[in-house]
Amino acid sequence: MLEIIQLPVLTDNYIYILHDPDSNETGVIDPAISQPVLDTLKSRKWSLSYIFNTHHHSDHVGANIELKERTGCQIVGFGEDSKRIPGIDKKLKHRDEIKLGSQIAKVFATPGHTLGHIVYYFASNHVLFCGDTLFSMGCGRLFEGTAEQMWHSLQQLKSLPKETKIYCTHEYTQANGQFALTLEPDNQALIIKMQEVNKRRSLHQPTIPSTLEQELATNPFLRENSPALQQSINMEYQSSIAVFRKIRELKDNF
Repeated sequence: MLEIIQLPVLTDNYIYILHDPDSNETGVIDPAISQPVLDTLKSRKWSLSYIFNTHHHSDHVGANIELKERTGCQIVGFGEDSKRIPGIDKKLKHRDEIKLGSQIAKVFATPGHTLGHIVYYFASNHVLFCGDTLFSMGCGRLFEGTAEQMWHSLQQLKSLPKETKIYCTHEYTQANGQFALTLEPDNQALIIKMQEVNKRRSLHQPTIPSTLEQELATNPFLRENSPALQQSINMEYQSSIAVFRKIRELKDNF
């Protein structure tokens, strides 16, 4: 079983350290800064084998070079975006598999937030490391891709098992939920979820991971086919992509 350590860094980022106890291999997802990673490795007496990057933004690759110099690890990322992934060693493509010891991750290309975004799905552990593609009750801004691309990317993730744990890289849940309530104020699953989120944040606790089942019930970007949501934004009988685009526009101006 994959051991996962969640490190809050910067204002609202998460770095994830993954450890396979069978092989003693260790990886890190999207290291924004190096010191918390190095401190954790030292305290656990672990050696870093890999950096897994989801995309090129500096708060996801900022520690690549220092960690590689300090640990000798390999840097893994999307081959089509390799020029923007500092220090990349292993170039992945859509539907590749990558191993961390005995643990296997399926790689999906998920353009939208950036054109070169990928996610890592460890099926045997039911965990998804989705960077800035999918957030709890949200999705990434469309900095480089289109609404159509992001919609198709999210459709891939919607098809995963409902018990999949969603490990995104930002603590945006409370603000995302506040927006979601403006679209579906009578959604009981959303109301209950926000009560838990507000409680956790008042105690400075993380709201991540979520589960895909929770996201399907509460995340407006996965609920473009909800009649209540469509009605609330005057988009009844419109295409799924059109509804999704409208939700993204509303969130951008929220």
